[in-house]
Amino acid sequence: MALAILGGPLDRFQPLVNLYRKSGQHHPEKLNVGVTGHLFIAETTEQALEQFYPYYKNYWQYVNQQRGSFSFQLSFEQFIEITGPNMALFVGSPEEVAEKIIKQYEFFGHSRFLAQPDIGGQPFELVKNSINLFANEVVPIVRNHIELKS
Repeated sequence: MALAILGGPLDRFQPLVNLYRKSGQHHPEKLNVGVTGHLFIAETTEQALEQFYPYYKNYWQYVNQQRGSFSFQLSFEQFIEITGPNMALFVGSPEEVAEKIIKQYEFFGHSRFLAQPDIGGQPFELVKNSINLFANEVVPIVRNHIELKS
């Protein structure tokens, strides 16, 4: 199962994972869960929020226009709220994003994580920096946590 967590609180996705696992009770070892979500990492949480906000807003304005809705609004305050620790977006410092991935790992027990780092028309340098921080700082923290749990 690939769980696209693009917005909202984590607990609203748990029933999907539970149903998936319940439906395959006879072969639970074959029931992998993957989590995917939007990702943006900067050196600090404040930088991540300030840098990513215009592109995230642009992304959803475009998506909603494609759906026929031209009245999409997302204030910076709303954006901060939807990037909170129990919400779906992976936005913040390397430590904060690692904590969120670990929290979701403990919540869903997934075996795969797929990040979507390039949305909303971000410049190449922002995407590159985010991916580098993910690879060099986030991944080692997450791997270490998972290895300690195993």
